[in-house]
Amino acid sequence: MQRRIFSPEHDAFRDTVRTFLAKEVAPHHAQWEKDGIVSREAWRAAGRQGLLGMAVPEEYGGGGTPDFRYGAVLAEEFARAGASGLAIGLHNDIIGPYLTGLGTPEQKRRWLPGFCDGSLITAIAMTEPGAGSDLQGITTRAEDKGDHWLLNGAKTFISNGILADLVIVVARTTPEGGARGLSLLVVERDMPGFERGRNLDKIGQKAQDTAELSFTDVRVPKENLLGELNGAFLHLMTNLAQERLEIAVAAIAGAEHLLDLTTAYVKEREAFGRPLARLQHIRFEIAEMATECAVTRTFVDRCIEEHADGGLDAVHASMAKWWATELQKKVADRCLQLHGGYGYMSEFPVARAFTDGRIQTIYGGTTEIMKEIIGRSLLA
Repeated sequence: MQRRIFSPEHDAFRDTVRTFLAKEVAPHHAQWEKDGIVSREAWRAAGRQGLLGMAVPEEYGGGGTPDFRYGAVLAEEFARAGASGLAIGLHNDIIGPYLTGLGTPEQKRRWLPGFCDGSLITAIAMTEPGAGSDLQGITTRAEDKGDHWLLNGAKTFISNGILADLVIVVARTTPEGGARGLSLLVVERDMPGFERGRNLDKIGQKAQDTAELSFTDVRVPKENLLGELNGAFLHLMTNLAQERLEIAVAAIAGAEHLLDLTTAYVKEREAFGRPLARLQHIRFEIAEMATECAVTRTFVDRCIEEHADGGLDAVHASMAKWWATELQKKVADRCLQLHGGYGYMSEFPVARAFTDGRIQTIYGGTTEIMKEIIGRSLLA
């Protein structure tokens, strides 16, 4: 089916992204997976290519294009390339809105130029060893010391945690406030007391550094408060729809790519003297996945269009996120099965996609949380 949500400008940008991936990512990704981290030069290359800060105003070095469809193009092409190491979507579409939407003029001048040229890599630290989706369980605390905040606590599963130069930390600033007593503090790389723990060993997305972070009496200047004091809950809720849509976009693109790979494979692979594609069961499997992907693609594209026009709500973003990621997980499993023993070999893209994509139903809000959001909206 022809997609109608992209203009010629978006198509030209897609060509730019593909060229970047072929030149700056594909030749190095295997090494990054061995190292457990990407090269900082890859981030700088992305900045030179104009792939960072596309929605940031031009006065700060950005692209001045607050059109989410460009972010969708990036997410789709990175998913199809299996380029899980370079977390540009996290940087641009998840963290970027916090800096551009909540930052003071001084903060924007200080941080956004580096955000756009790749010299400042970002992360956001919400999850703790004892608190994931439940923000009320956050124990990292920041005490008001007059001219600074004194930050103490620990975070885990932080994407870009090793490389990050700026980390937006969700911390408790009012002990009795529950989820409403949280604020966003920006911690910078060289602040004393800010330590990075292990680069965590994951089953997938091996090239993407994911770290434990600790904060011991970190003096965070008052000017590093991002947004309103005790306003983190509202700030986080405001930006979650885009984060979840970003994940959904990558999920359906990944599923479609796996389907393409598997369709080509079963046409070539023979069993019992004929191509697998000649077996009715195989044709039914392909038909089912193709239909599921087509239906999901239609809904996700509608969500992209709604979001680009400013109309996507949290409920439909949650629907897109849980449905597309669960479909990606199912398609990855079925495609691996159709590859037989070869599907279990790490050098085959289907094997890497199977492990890389498994996190999609967990981060950004688990499938169960997505269903709870949707159910509450319908039964309130």
